[in-house]
Amino acid sequence: MRLWSRIAVCVLVMFSLLAEQAPAWAQQARRPNLIRDAEIEGFLRQLARPIFKAAGINPRSVRVYLIADDRINAFVAGGQRIFIHTGLLTKAKTPNEIVGVLAHESGHVAGGHLASLNSELERASAERIIGMLLGAAAMVGGAIAGSKQTTRAGSGVLMGSQGMAQRNLLSYQRAMEASADQAAIKYLSATQQSAAGMLSLFQRLANDSIAMADRMDPYMQSHPMPLDRIRSIELAARKSPYFNKKDEPGMILRHELIKAKLMGFMESPQKVYQAYPPSNDSLPARYARAIAMFRKGDLRGAIPVINTLTAELPQNPYFWELEAQAYLENGQPQLGLPAIKTAMELLPNNSLLQALNAQMLLATENPANATAAIRLLQKAIRVEADTASFQKDLARAYALKGDFGRAELATAEYSLMTGDRNNAIERAKSAQTKLAEGTPEWVRAGDILNFASRKKKN
Repeated sequence: MRLWSRIAVCVLVMFSLLAEQAPAWAQQARRPNLIRDAEIEGFLRQLARPIFKAAGINPRSVRVYLIADDRINAFVAGGQRIFIHTGLLTKAKTPNEIVGVLAHESGHVAGGHLASLNSELERASAERIIGMLLGAAAMVGGAIAGSKQTTRAGSGVLMGSQGMAQRNLLSYQRAMEASADQAAIKYLSATQQSAAGMLSLFQRLANDSIAMADRMDPYMQSHPMPLDRIRSIELAARKSPYFNKKDEPGMILRHELIKAKLMGFMESPQKVYQAYPPSNDSLPARYARAIAMFRKGDLRGAIPVINTLTAELPQNPYFWELEAQAYLENGQPQLGLPAIKTAMELLPNNSLLQALNAQMLLATENPANATAAIRLLQKAIRVEADTASFQKDLARAYALKGDFGRAELATAEYSLMTGDRNNAIERAKSAQTKLAEGTPEWVRAGDILNFASRKKKN
């Protein structure tokens, strides 16, 4: 029963995203790519922290993940995990628009909507859920293709009891979406922030879907109808005394820098220079161009530009981080060590900066740097025990030091975390042959061996 419940939830969540974003899914079927970035994560944490507090959510219990996808989207999954598309950051006009989305998703988290949806699913039989999903998927496919015949076929599947189950569940989802909208406005008002950004962003999304509105069955949508939703949000938003409040200049600059950074890393140099030509001497423009330069191997051109950034804002740790990364990715890690040292002095407890520092030390291939790299990675792992890449770098560090037992153990940890159970078993066995019997590391290798073997059998 529990296994079926998990499968049903996964399938319905996939369908919800498909129904909401169908044209994009039809154009690009790809797996999501998670991005880790200290600057962007710090920005999102600063935006989200007061919202979480207003929602009664412990900020430490919620993780915000960034997905490399140019669509405007965000969603909650897996309990208290909020996923943000890069498209939201790059296409939002103000930080306030991003805050509005975070507030909406916080409404889902605080309202326990995923758990509630799970309960609704458990009330339906397996047969009804399967029929419901197949029929609804056929209708969505027909709407995308403009095929009335396909849409009618899907409607036929839904005409029985499966159709009733589908409508009931979608009605429940629409109620949750409306509830999250109203909760978001409440949180924004409680934190003395405007809901104007949330309204303007949702208006743009509504405008994009108006062309399909005449083909939409309001009872077959997972979200309220666009115009009805906007009217409801606007009515509540304009009642707030903070509706006309503007973003602070510092947050606007941080948002513009993040836009430039994402373009620099995710777009071609040609597109970067079109968006940020040399005639544009702003901080974001120089930021984007410097990234584009070092990505194409022009370190000689990139470093002087980065130097203008660190000279203008020496207290910004991410400009120093960029200098360190530029040297690392162009095969000169030793030259970037002073820059990462400065970045860590400004932001000493950031796990991603600690990991970058460790990577640079390891890239020198100097065994004398291995111990320092291990200390940095152990600190990072204490904060983020679920980040697999930290274990991979830790294995490199132990190997560089000549400690092959711990190197094998870290590799086993990495393999287990990334789903490679065969390699986890092999590495754990190897680690036990190299570690002293009875030590904590030897015991941990045994735990990995037992867990991976049990999972493999299942």
